[in-house]
Amino acid sequence: MEIRVPQLPESVADATLVAWRKQPGETVNRDENLVDLETDKVVLEVPAPATGVIKEIKVQPGATVKSGDLLAIFEAGTTAAAVPAPKAVSASAAKGAGEKLGPAARRVVEETGVDPAAVSGSGRDGRVTKGDVVAHAAKQAPAPASAAAPAPAPAAAKTQPKAVSAAPPGPRAEQRVPMTRLRQRIAERLVQAQHTAALLTTFNEIDLTAINELRARHKDRFEKQHGVKLGFMSFFVKASIEALRKFPVMNAAVDGNDIIYHEYYDVGVAVSTDRGLVVPVLRNAENMGFAEIERQIVDYGHRARAGGLALEDLQGGTFTITNGGVFGSLLSTPIVNAPQSAILGMHKIQDRPVVVNGQVVVRPMMYLAVSYDHRIIDGREAVQFLVAIKDCLEDPGRMLLGL
Repeated sequence: MEIRVPQLPESVADATLVAWRKQPGETVNRDENLVDLETDKVVLEVPAPATGVIKEIKVQPGATVKSGDLLAIFEAGTTAAAVPAPKAVSASAAKGAGEKLGPAARRVVEETGVDPAAVSGSGRDGRVTKGDVVAHAAKQAPAPASAAAPAPAPAAAKTQPKAVSAAPPGPRAEQRVPMTRLRQRIAERLVQAQHTAALLTTFNEIDLTAINELRARHKDRFEKQHGVKLGFMSFFVKASIEALRKFPVMNAAVDGNDIIYHEYYDVGVAVSTDRGLVVPVLRNAENMGFAEIERQIVDYGHRARAGGLALEDLQGGTFTITNGGVFGSLLSTPIVNAPQSAILGMHKIQDRPVVVNGQVVVRPMMYLAVSYDHRIIDGREAVQFLVAIKDCLEDPGRMLLGL
């Protein structure tokens, strides 16, 4: 049987073969992953069509492949005992530490020869990230030979002040690692957005007292009834949709000399992973309740970090929300996710003194930022859009009443 590259979506021209997960002669069960293919959006797995063994690998890691390219020859119904023994497996693979490696970290392991079992994982549940592998490889790099100490200068007839010599630099190491396909695509899209759109950012701040009180009153019952925690993101998604209804141009896109006004709300939620930032989309978010939004976001987050997002999860989107506050960001200017025209940036919630009814009080405050394409969105609309979000979040009843 021939193992070939599956049909790639129209938006994906080719893929990079990252790594073979099974070797020639190794018994493979049906639907087990044979090989990882990295596109500029996701990592695709190619499953075994049946129980059997790989007879011959036709494409080596690092090669670029296209839809239909031959990857390997596979023999169904054969076990490892019926074929020549596979080549010796490296010590790294033998330890099975790859189970806690994401696709990006696994690729660096293969390029550097680092033993993943010796790397301390800083990710969730001890997961080894790409940065962990790179840092470990840098520590193992041989230190450059230190320069010989200079010979002492002959004594001068007249005593001179001693010159203070600079301490010799310590050993320095560097590691050259190629960009992943996703990182290349992110770089390309961000530069494209800067070059093609007239980007501008406006700011506001919101008092989250009402949201905090609402969550405190209902979070336990909400989680018990819906099986998911009541977070902040569902409030921001709902508030954004209400604001987008009032200012449709914020949900629009530029196509040549035309403006496309979307009459639906596909909200992208940015998720940070070891491979880079991805933006899975909440389809028709206007029809989703709070619990459904929270469940979908949690599911997207888990799948994104495990490399399990599908291409259709990432395609489309009419508006994006990104939350730098989870990393401690107090203020930022997010870049629009083209071809969209606006993006909302959330930030860290911080107790700050504010004036309410003539009195200085401490309130949980957050700075909001909206970056927008000034070609079609005027400053007035962007400012009023943020004010509409502020009004919804400071008085959540507005979202229920459509005010």
